[in-house]
Amino acid sequence: MQTNGYMDTFYVNGRWVRSHSTRQAVVTNPATEESLGQVTLGDVTDVEAVVDAARRAAPGWARTPVSERATLLRAIADELTIRHEDIAQLETAEVGSPIALSRRAHAGSPIQFFASAADLIEQSEPDETIPGATVLREPYGVVGAITPWNYPLHQSAAKTAPALAAGNTVVYKPSELTPLGAYALAEAIDSVGLPPGVFNMVIGDGTTVGARIAAHPDVDLVSFTGSTRAGVQVATAAAATVKKVSLELGGKSPAVILPGAPLQPAVRQALRSGFLNSGQTCMALTRILVDRARLAETETIVRDTVAGYVVGDPTDPDTDYGPLASKAQQDRVRDYIRRGQREGLRLVTGGPDRPASLSRGYYLPLTVFSDVPPGSALVTDEIFGPVLVIQAYDSVHEAVDLANRTPYGLCAGVWGADRSEAVEVARQLQVGQVFVDGAGFNPAVPFGGYKRSGIGRECGRHGLEEFQQTKGLVFGADTADSGSPR
Repeated sequence: MQTNGYMDTFYVNGRWVRSHSTRQAVVTNPATEESLGQVTLGDVTDVEAVVDAARRAAPGWARTPVSERATLLRAIADELTIRHEDIAQLETAEVGSPIALSRRAHAGSPIQFFASAADLIEQSEPDETIPGATVLREPYGVVGAITPWNYPLHQSAAKTAPALAAGNTVVYKPSELTPLGAYALAEAIDSVGLPPGVFNMVIGDGTTVGARIAAHPDVDLVSFTGSTRAGVQVATAAAATVKKVSLELGGKSPAVILPGAPLQPAVRQALRSGFLNSGQTCMALTRILVDRARLAETETIVRDTVAGYVVGDPTDPDTDYGPLASKAQQDRVRDYIRRGQREGLRLVTGGPDRPASLSRGYYLPLTVFSDVPPGSALVTDEIFGPVLVIQAYDSVHEAVDLANRTPYGLCAGVWGADRSEAVEVARQLQVGQVFVDGAGFNPAVPFGGYKRSGIGRECGRHGLEEFQQTKGLVFGADTADSGSPR
């Protein structure tokens, strides 16, 4: 990747173009606190350029045959495969994720998303014939894709790949905190010869560049992933132009361990989920719900399990968990830990101080509080760090009530004595996705939230359909051919 310590170009209309802006931000390695370089923060003039390029390219890309779009998407997947290790190293450097996670999720998932989008668009039925009419699926036009810092390429590919597959052009704004992978993605896309203006990238902050993309009258759909607070701002900015908004927002997901479920494997799986990417994962299971009779045993399992985890250098293959992604995030999470201590919550493991073995980096210990009341901020707020809570219940009915008693509804996990019991509880949870008996993430399953966790779905066929709108052709009674005009 051509950074040379300074990234001052954006990808516009098939070319690398230098920004008009002189504002810069330092990109920092969260494990070493050293600079990885500077990135230019664009302005509204840059947004106008990328949106104009995408708008002009939209009609031609929408008419491009599905087979050609699919071929280009597979070529992008191939390019990302070639660059897999380089991207993994970049994401470990800028996010602080352990290298094993970077290889699997940060660098591996985008390959899968682009290849899958090609398959999905080829397998989809663009036209539906019903009595007296045909329903068409068409692209929206220009998609604004705004992505977060915690899984930069994973989220970018989850939006960009299906948007392009569906025939939309894309204006892509990654987080200015983690732009290295975004440049690698843009370079991979550039190398396959996508028509100019079909994919465009601009770097900038949310209040300037993100807000202008959301509000721009020539952007037809905004797909945003981030905090609920920021999602409200995006939706508000977009409302004036009455465009579609898809939001994947915060979570405070419960891990419901039913009385008959095997305790130790369930607790260990819940911990792995809750601490994934140092807790900086929207779908993390951050609340462990167990029957009160097994609360003490649960605490022992938690203490013993966490003691075996390695928190440290993310470039070391033996490291389980790295630092928080930024100093601001470290400070925010530490404040929640101290708040839990002030509330008198029982600390099972961890605390607010950086591990003694680590002299630098934005690290915090893996922290768990137990028997936390439902009104605590540690239960209701998305902390977005390695802080979990254990809640005890006295009946399955109470467990369901506790699980649903937050403003969020993104994910949940349920473990039961048998599958039918777990499914019965899963059906009662107000969330968009439930992992039953320790199941992992499945990219073919629709992902998205209830309540304040968002609007819309990503992944699989449902994720593709988010980027398609429907048009009905209704035929008169004397029309000889009421089928598809194609």
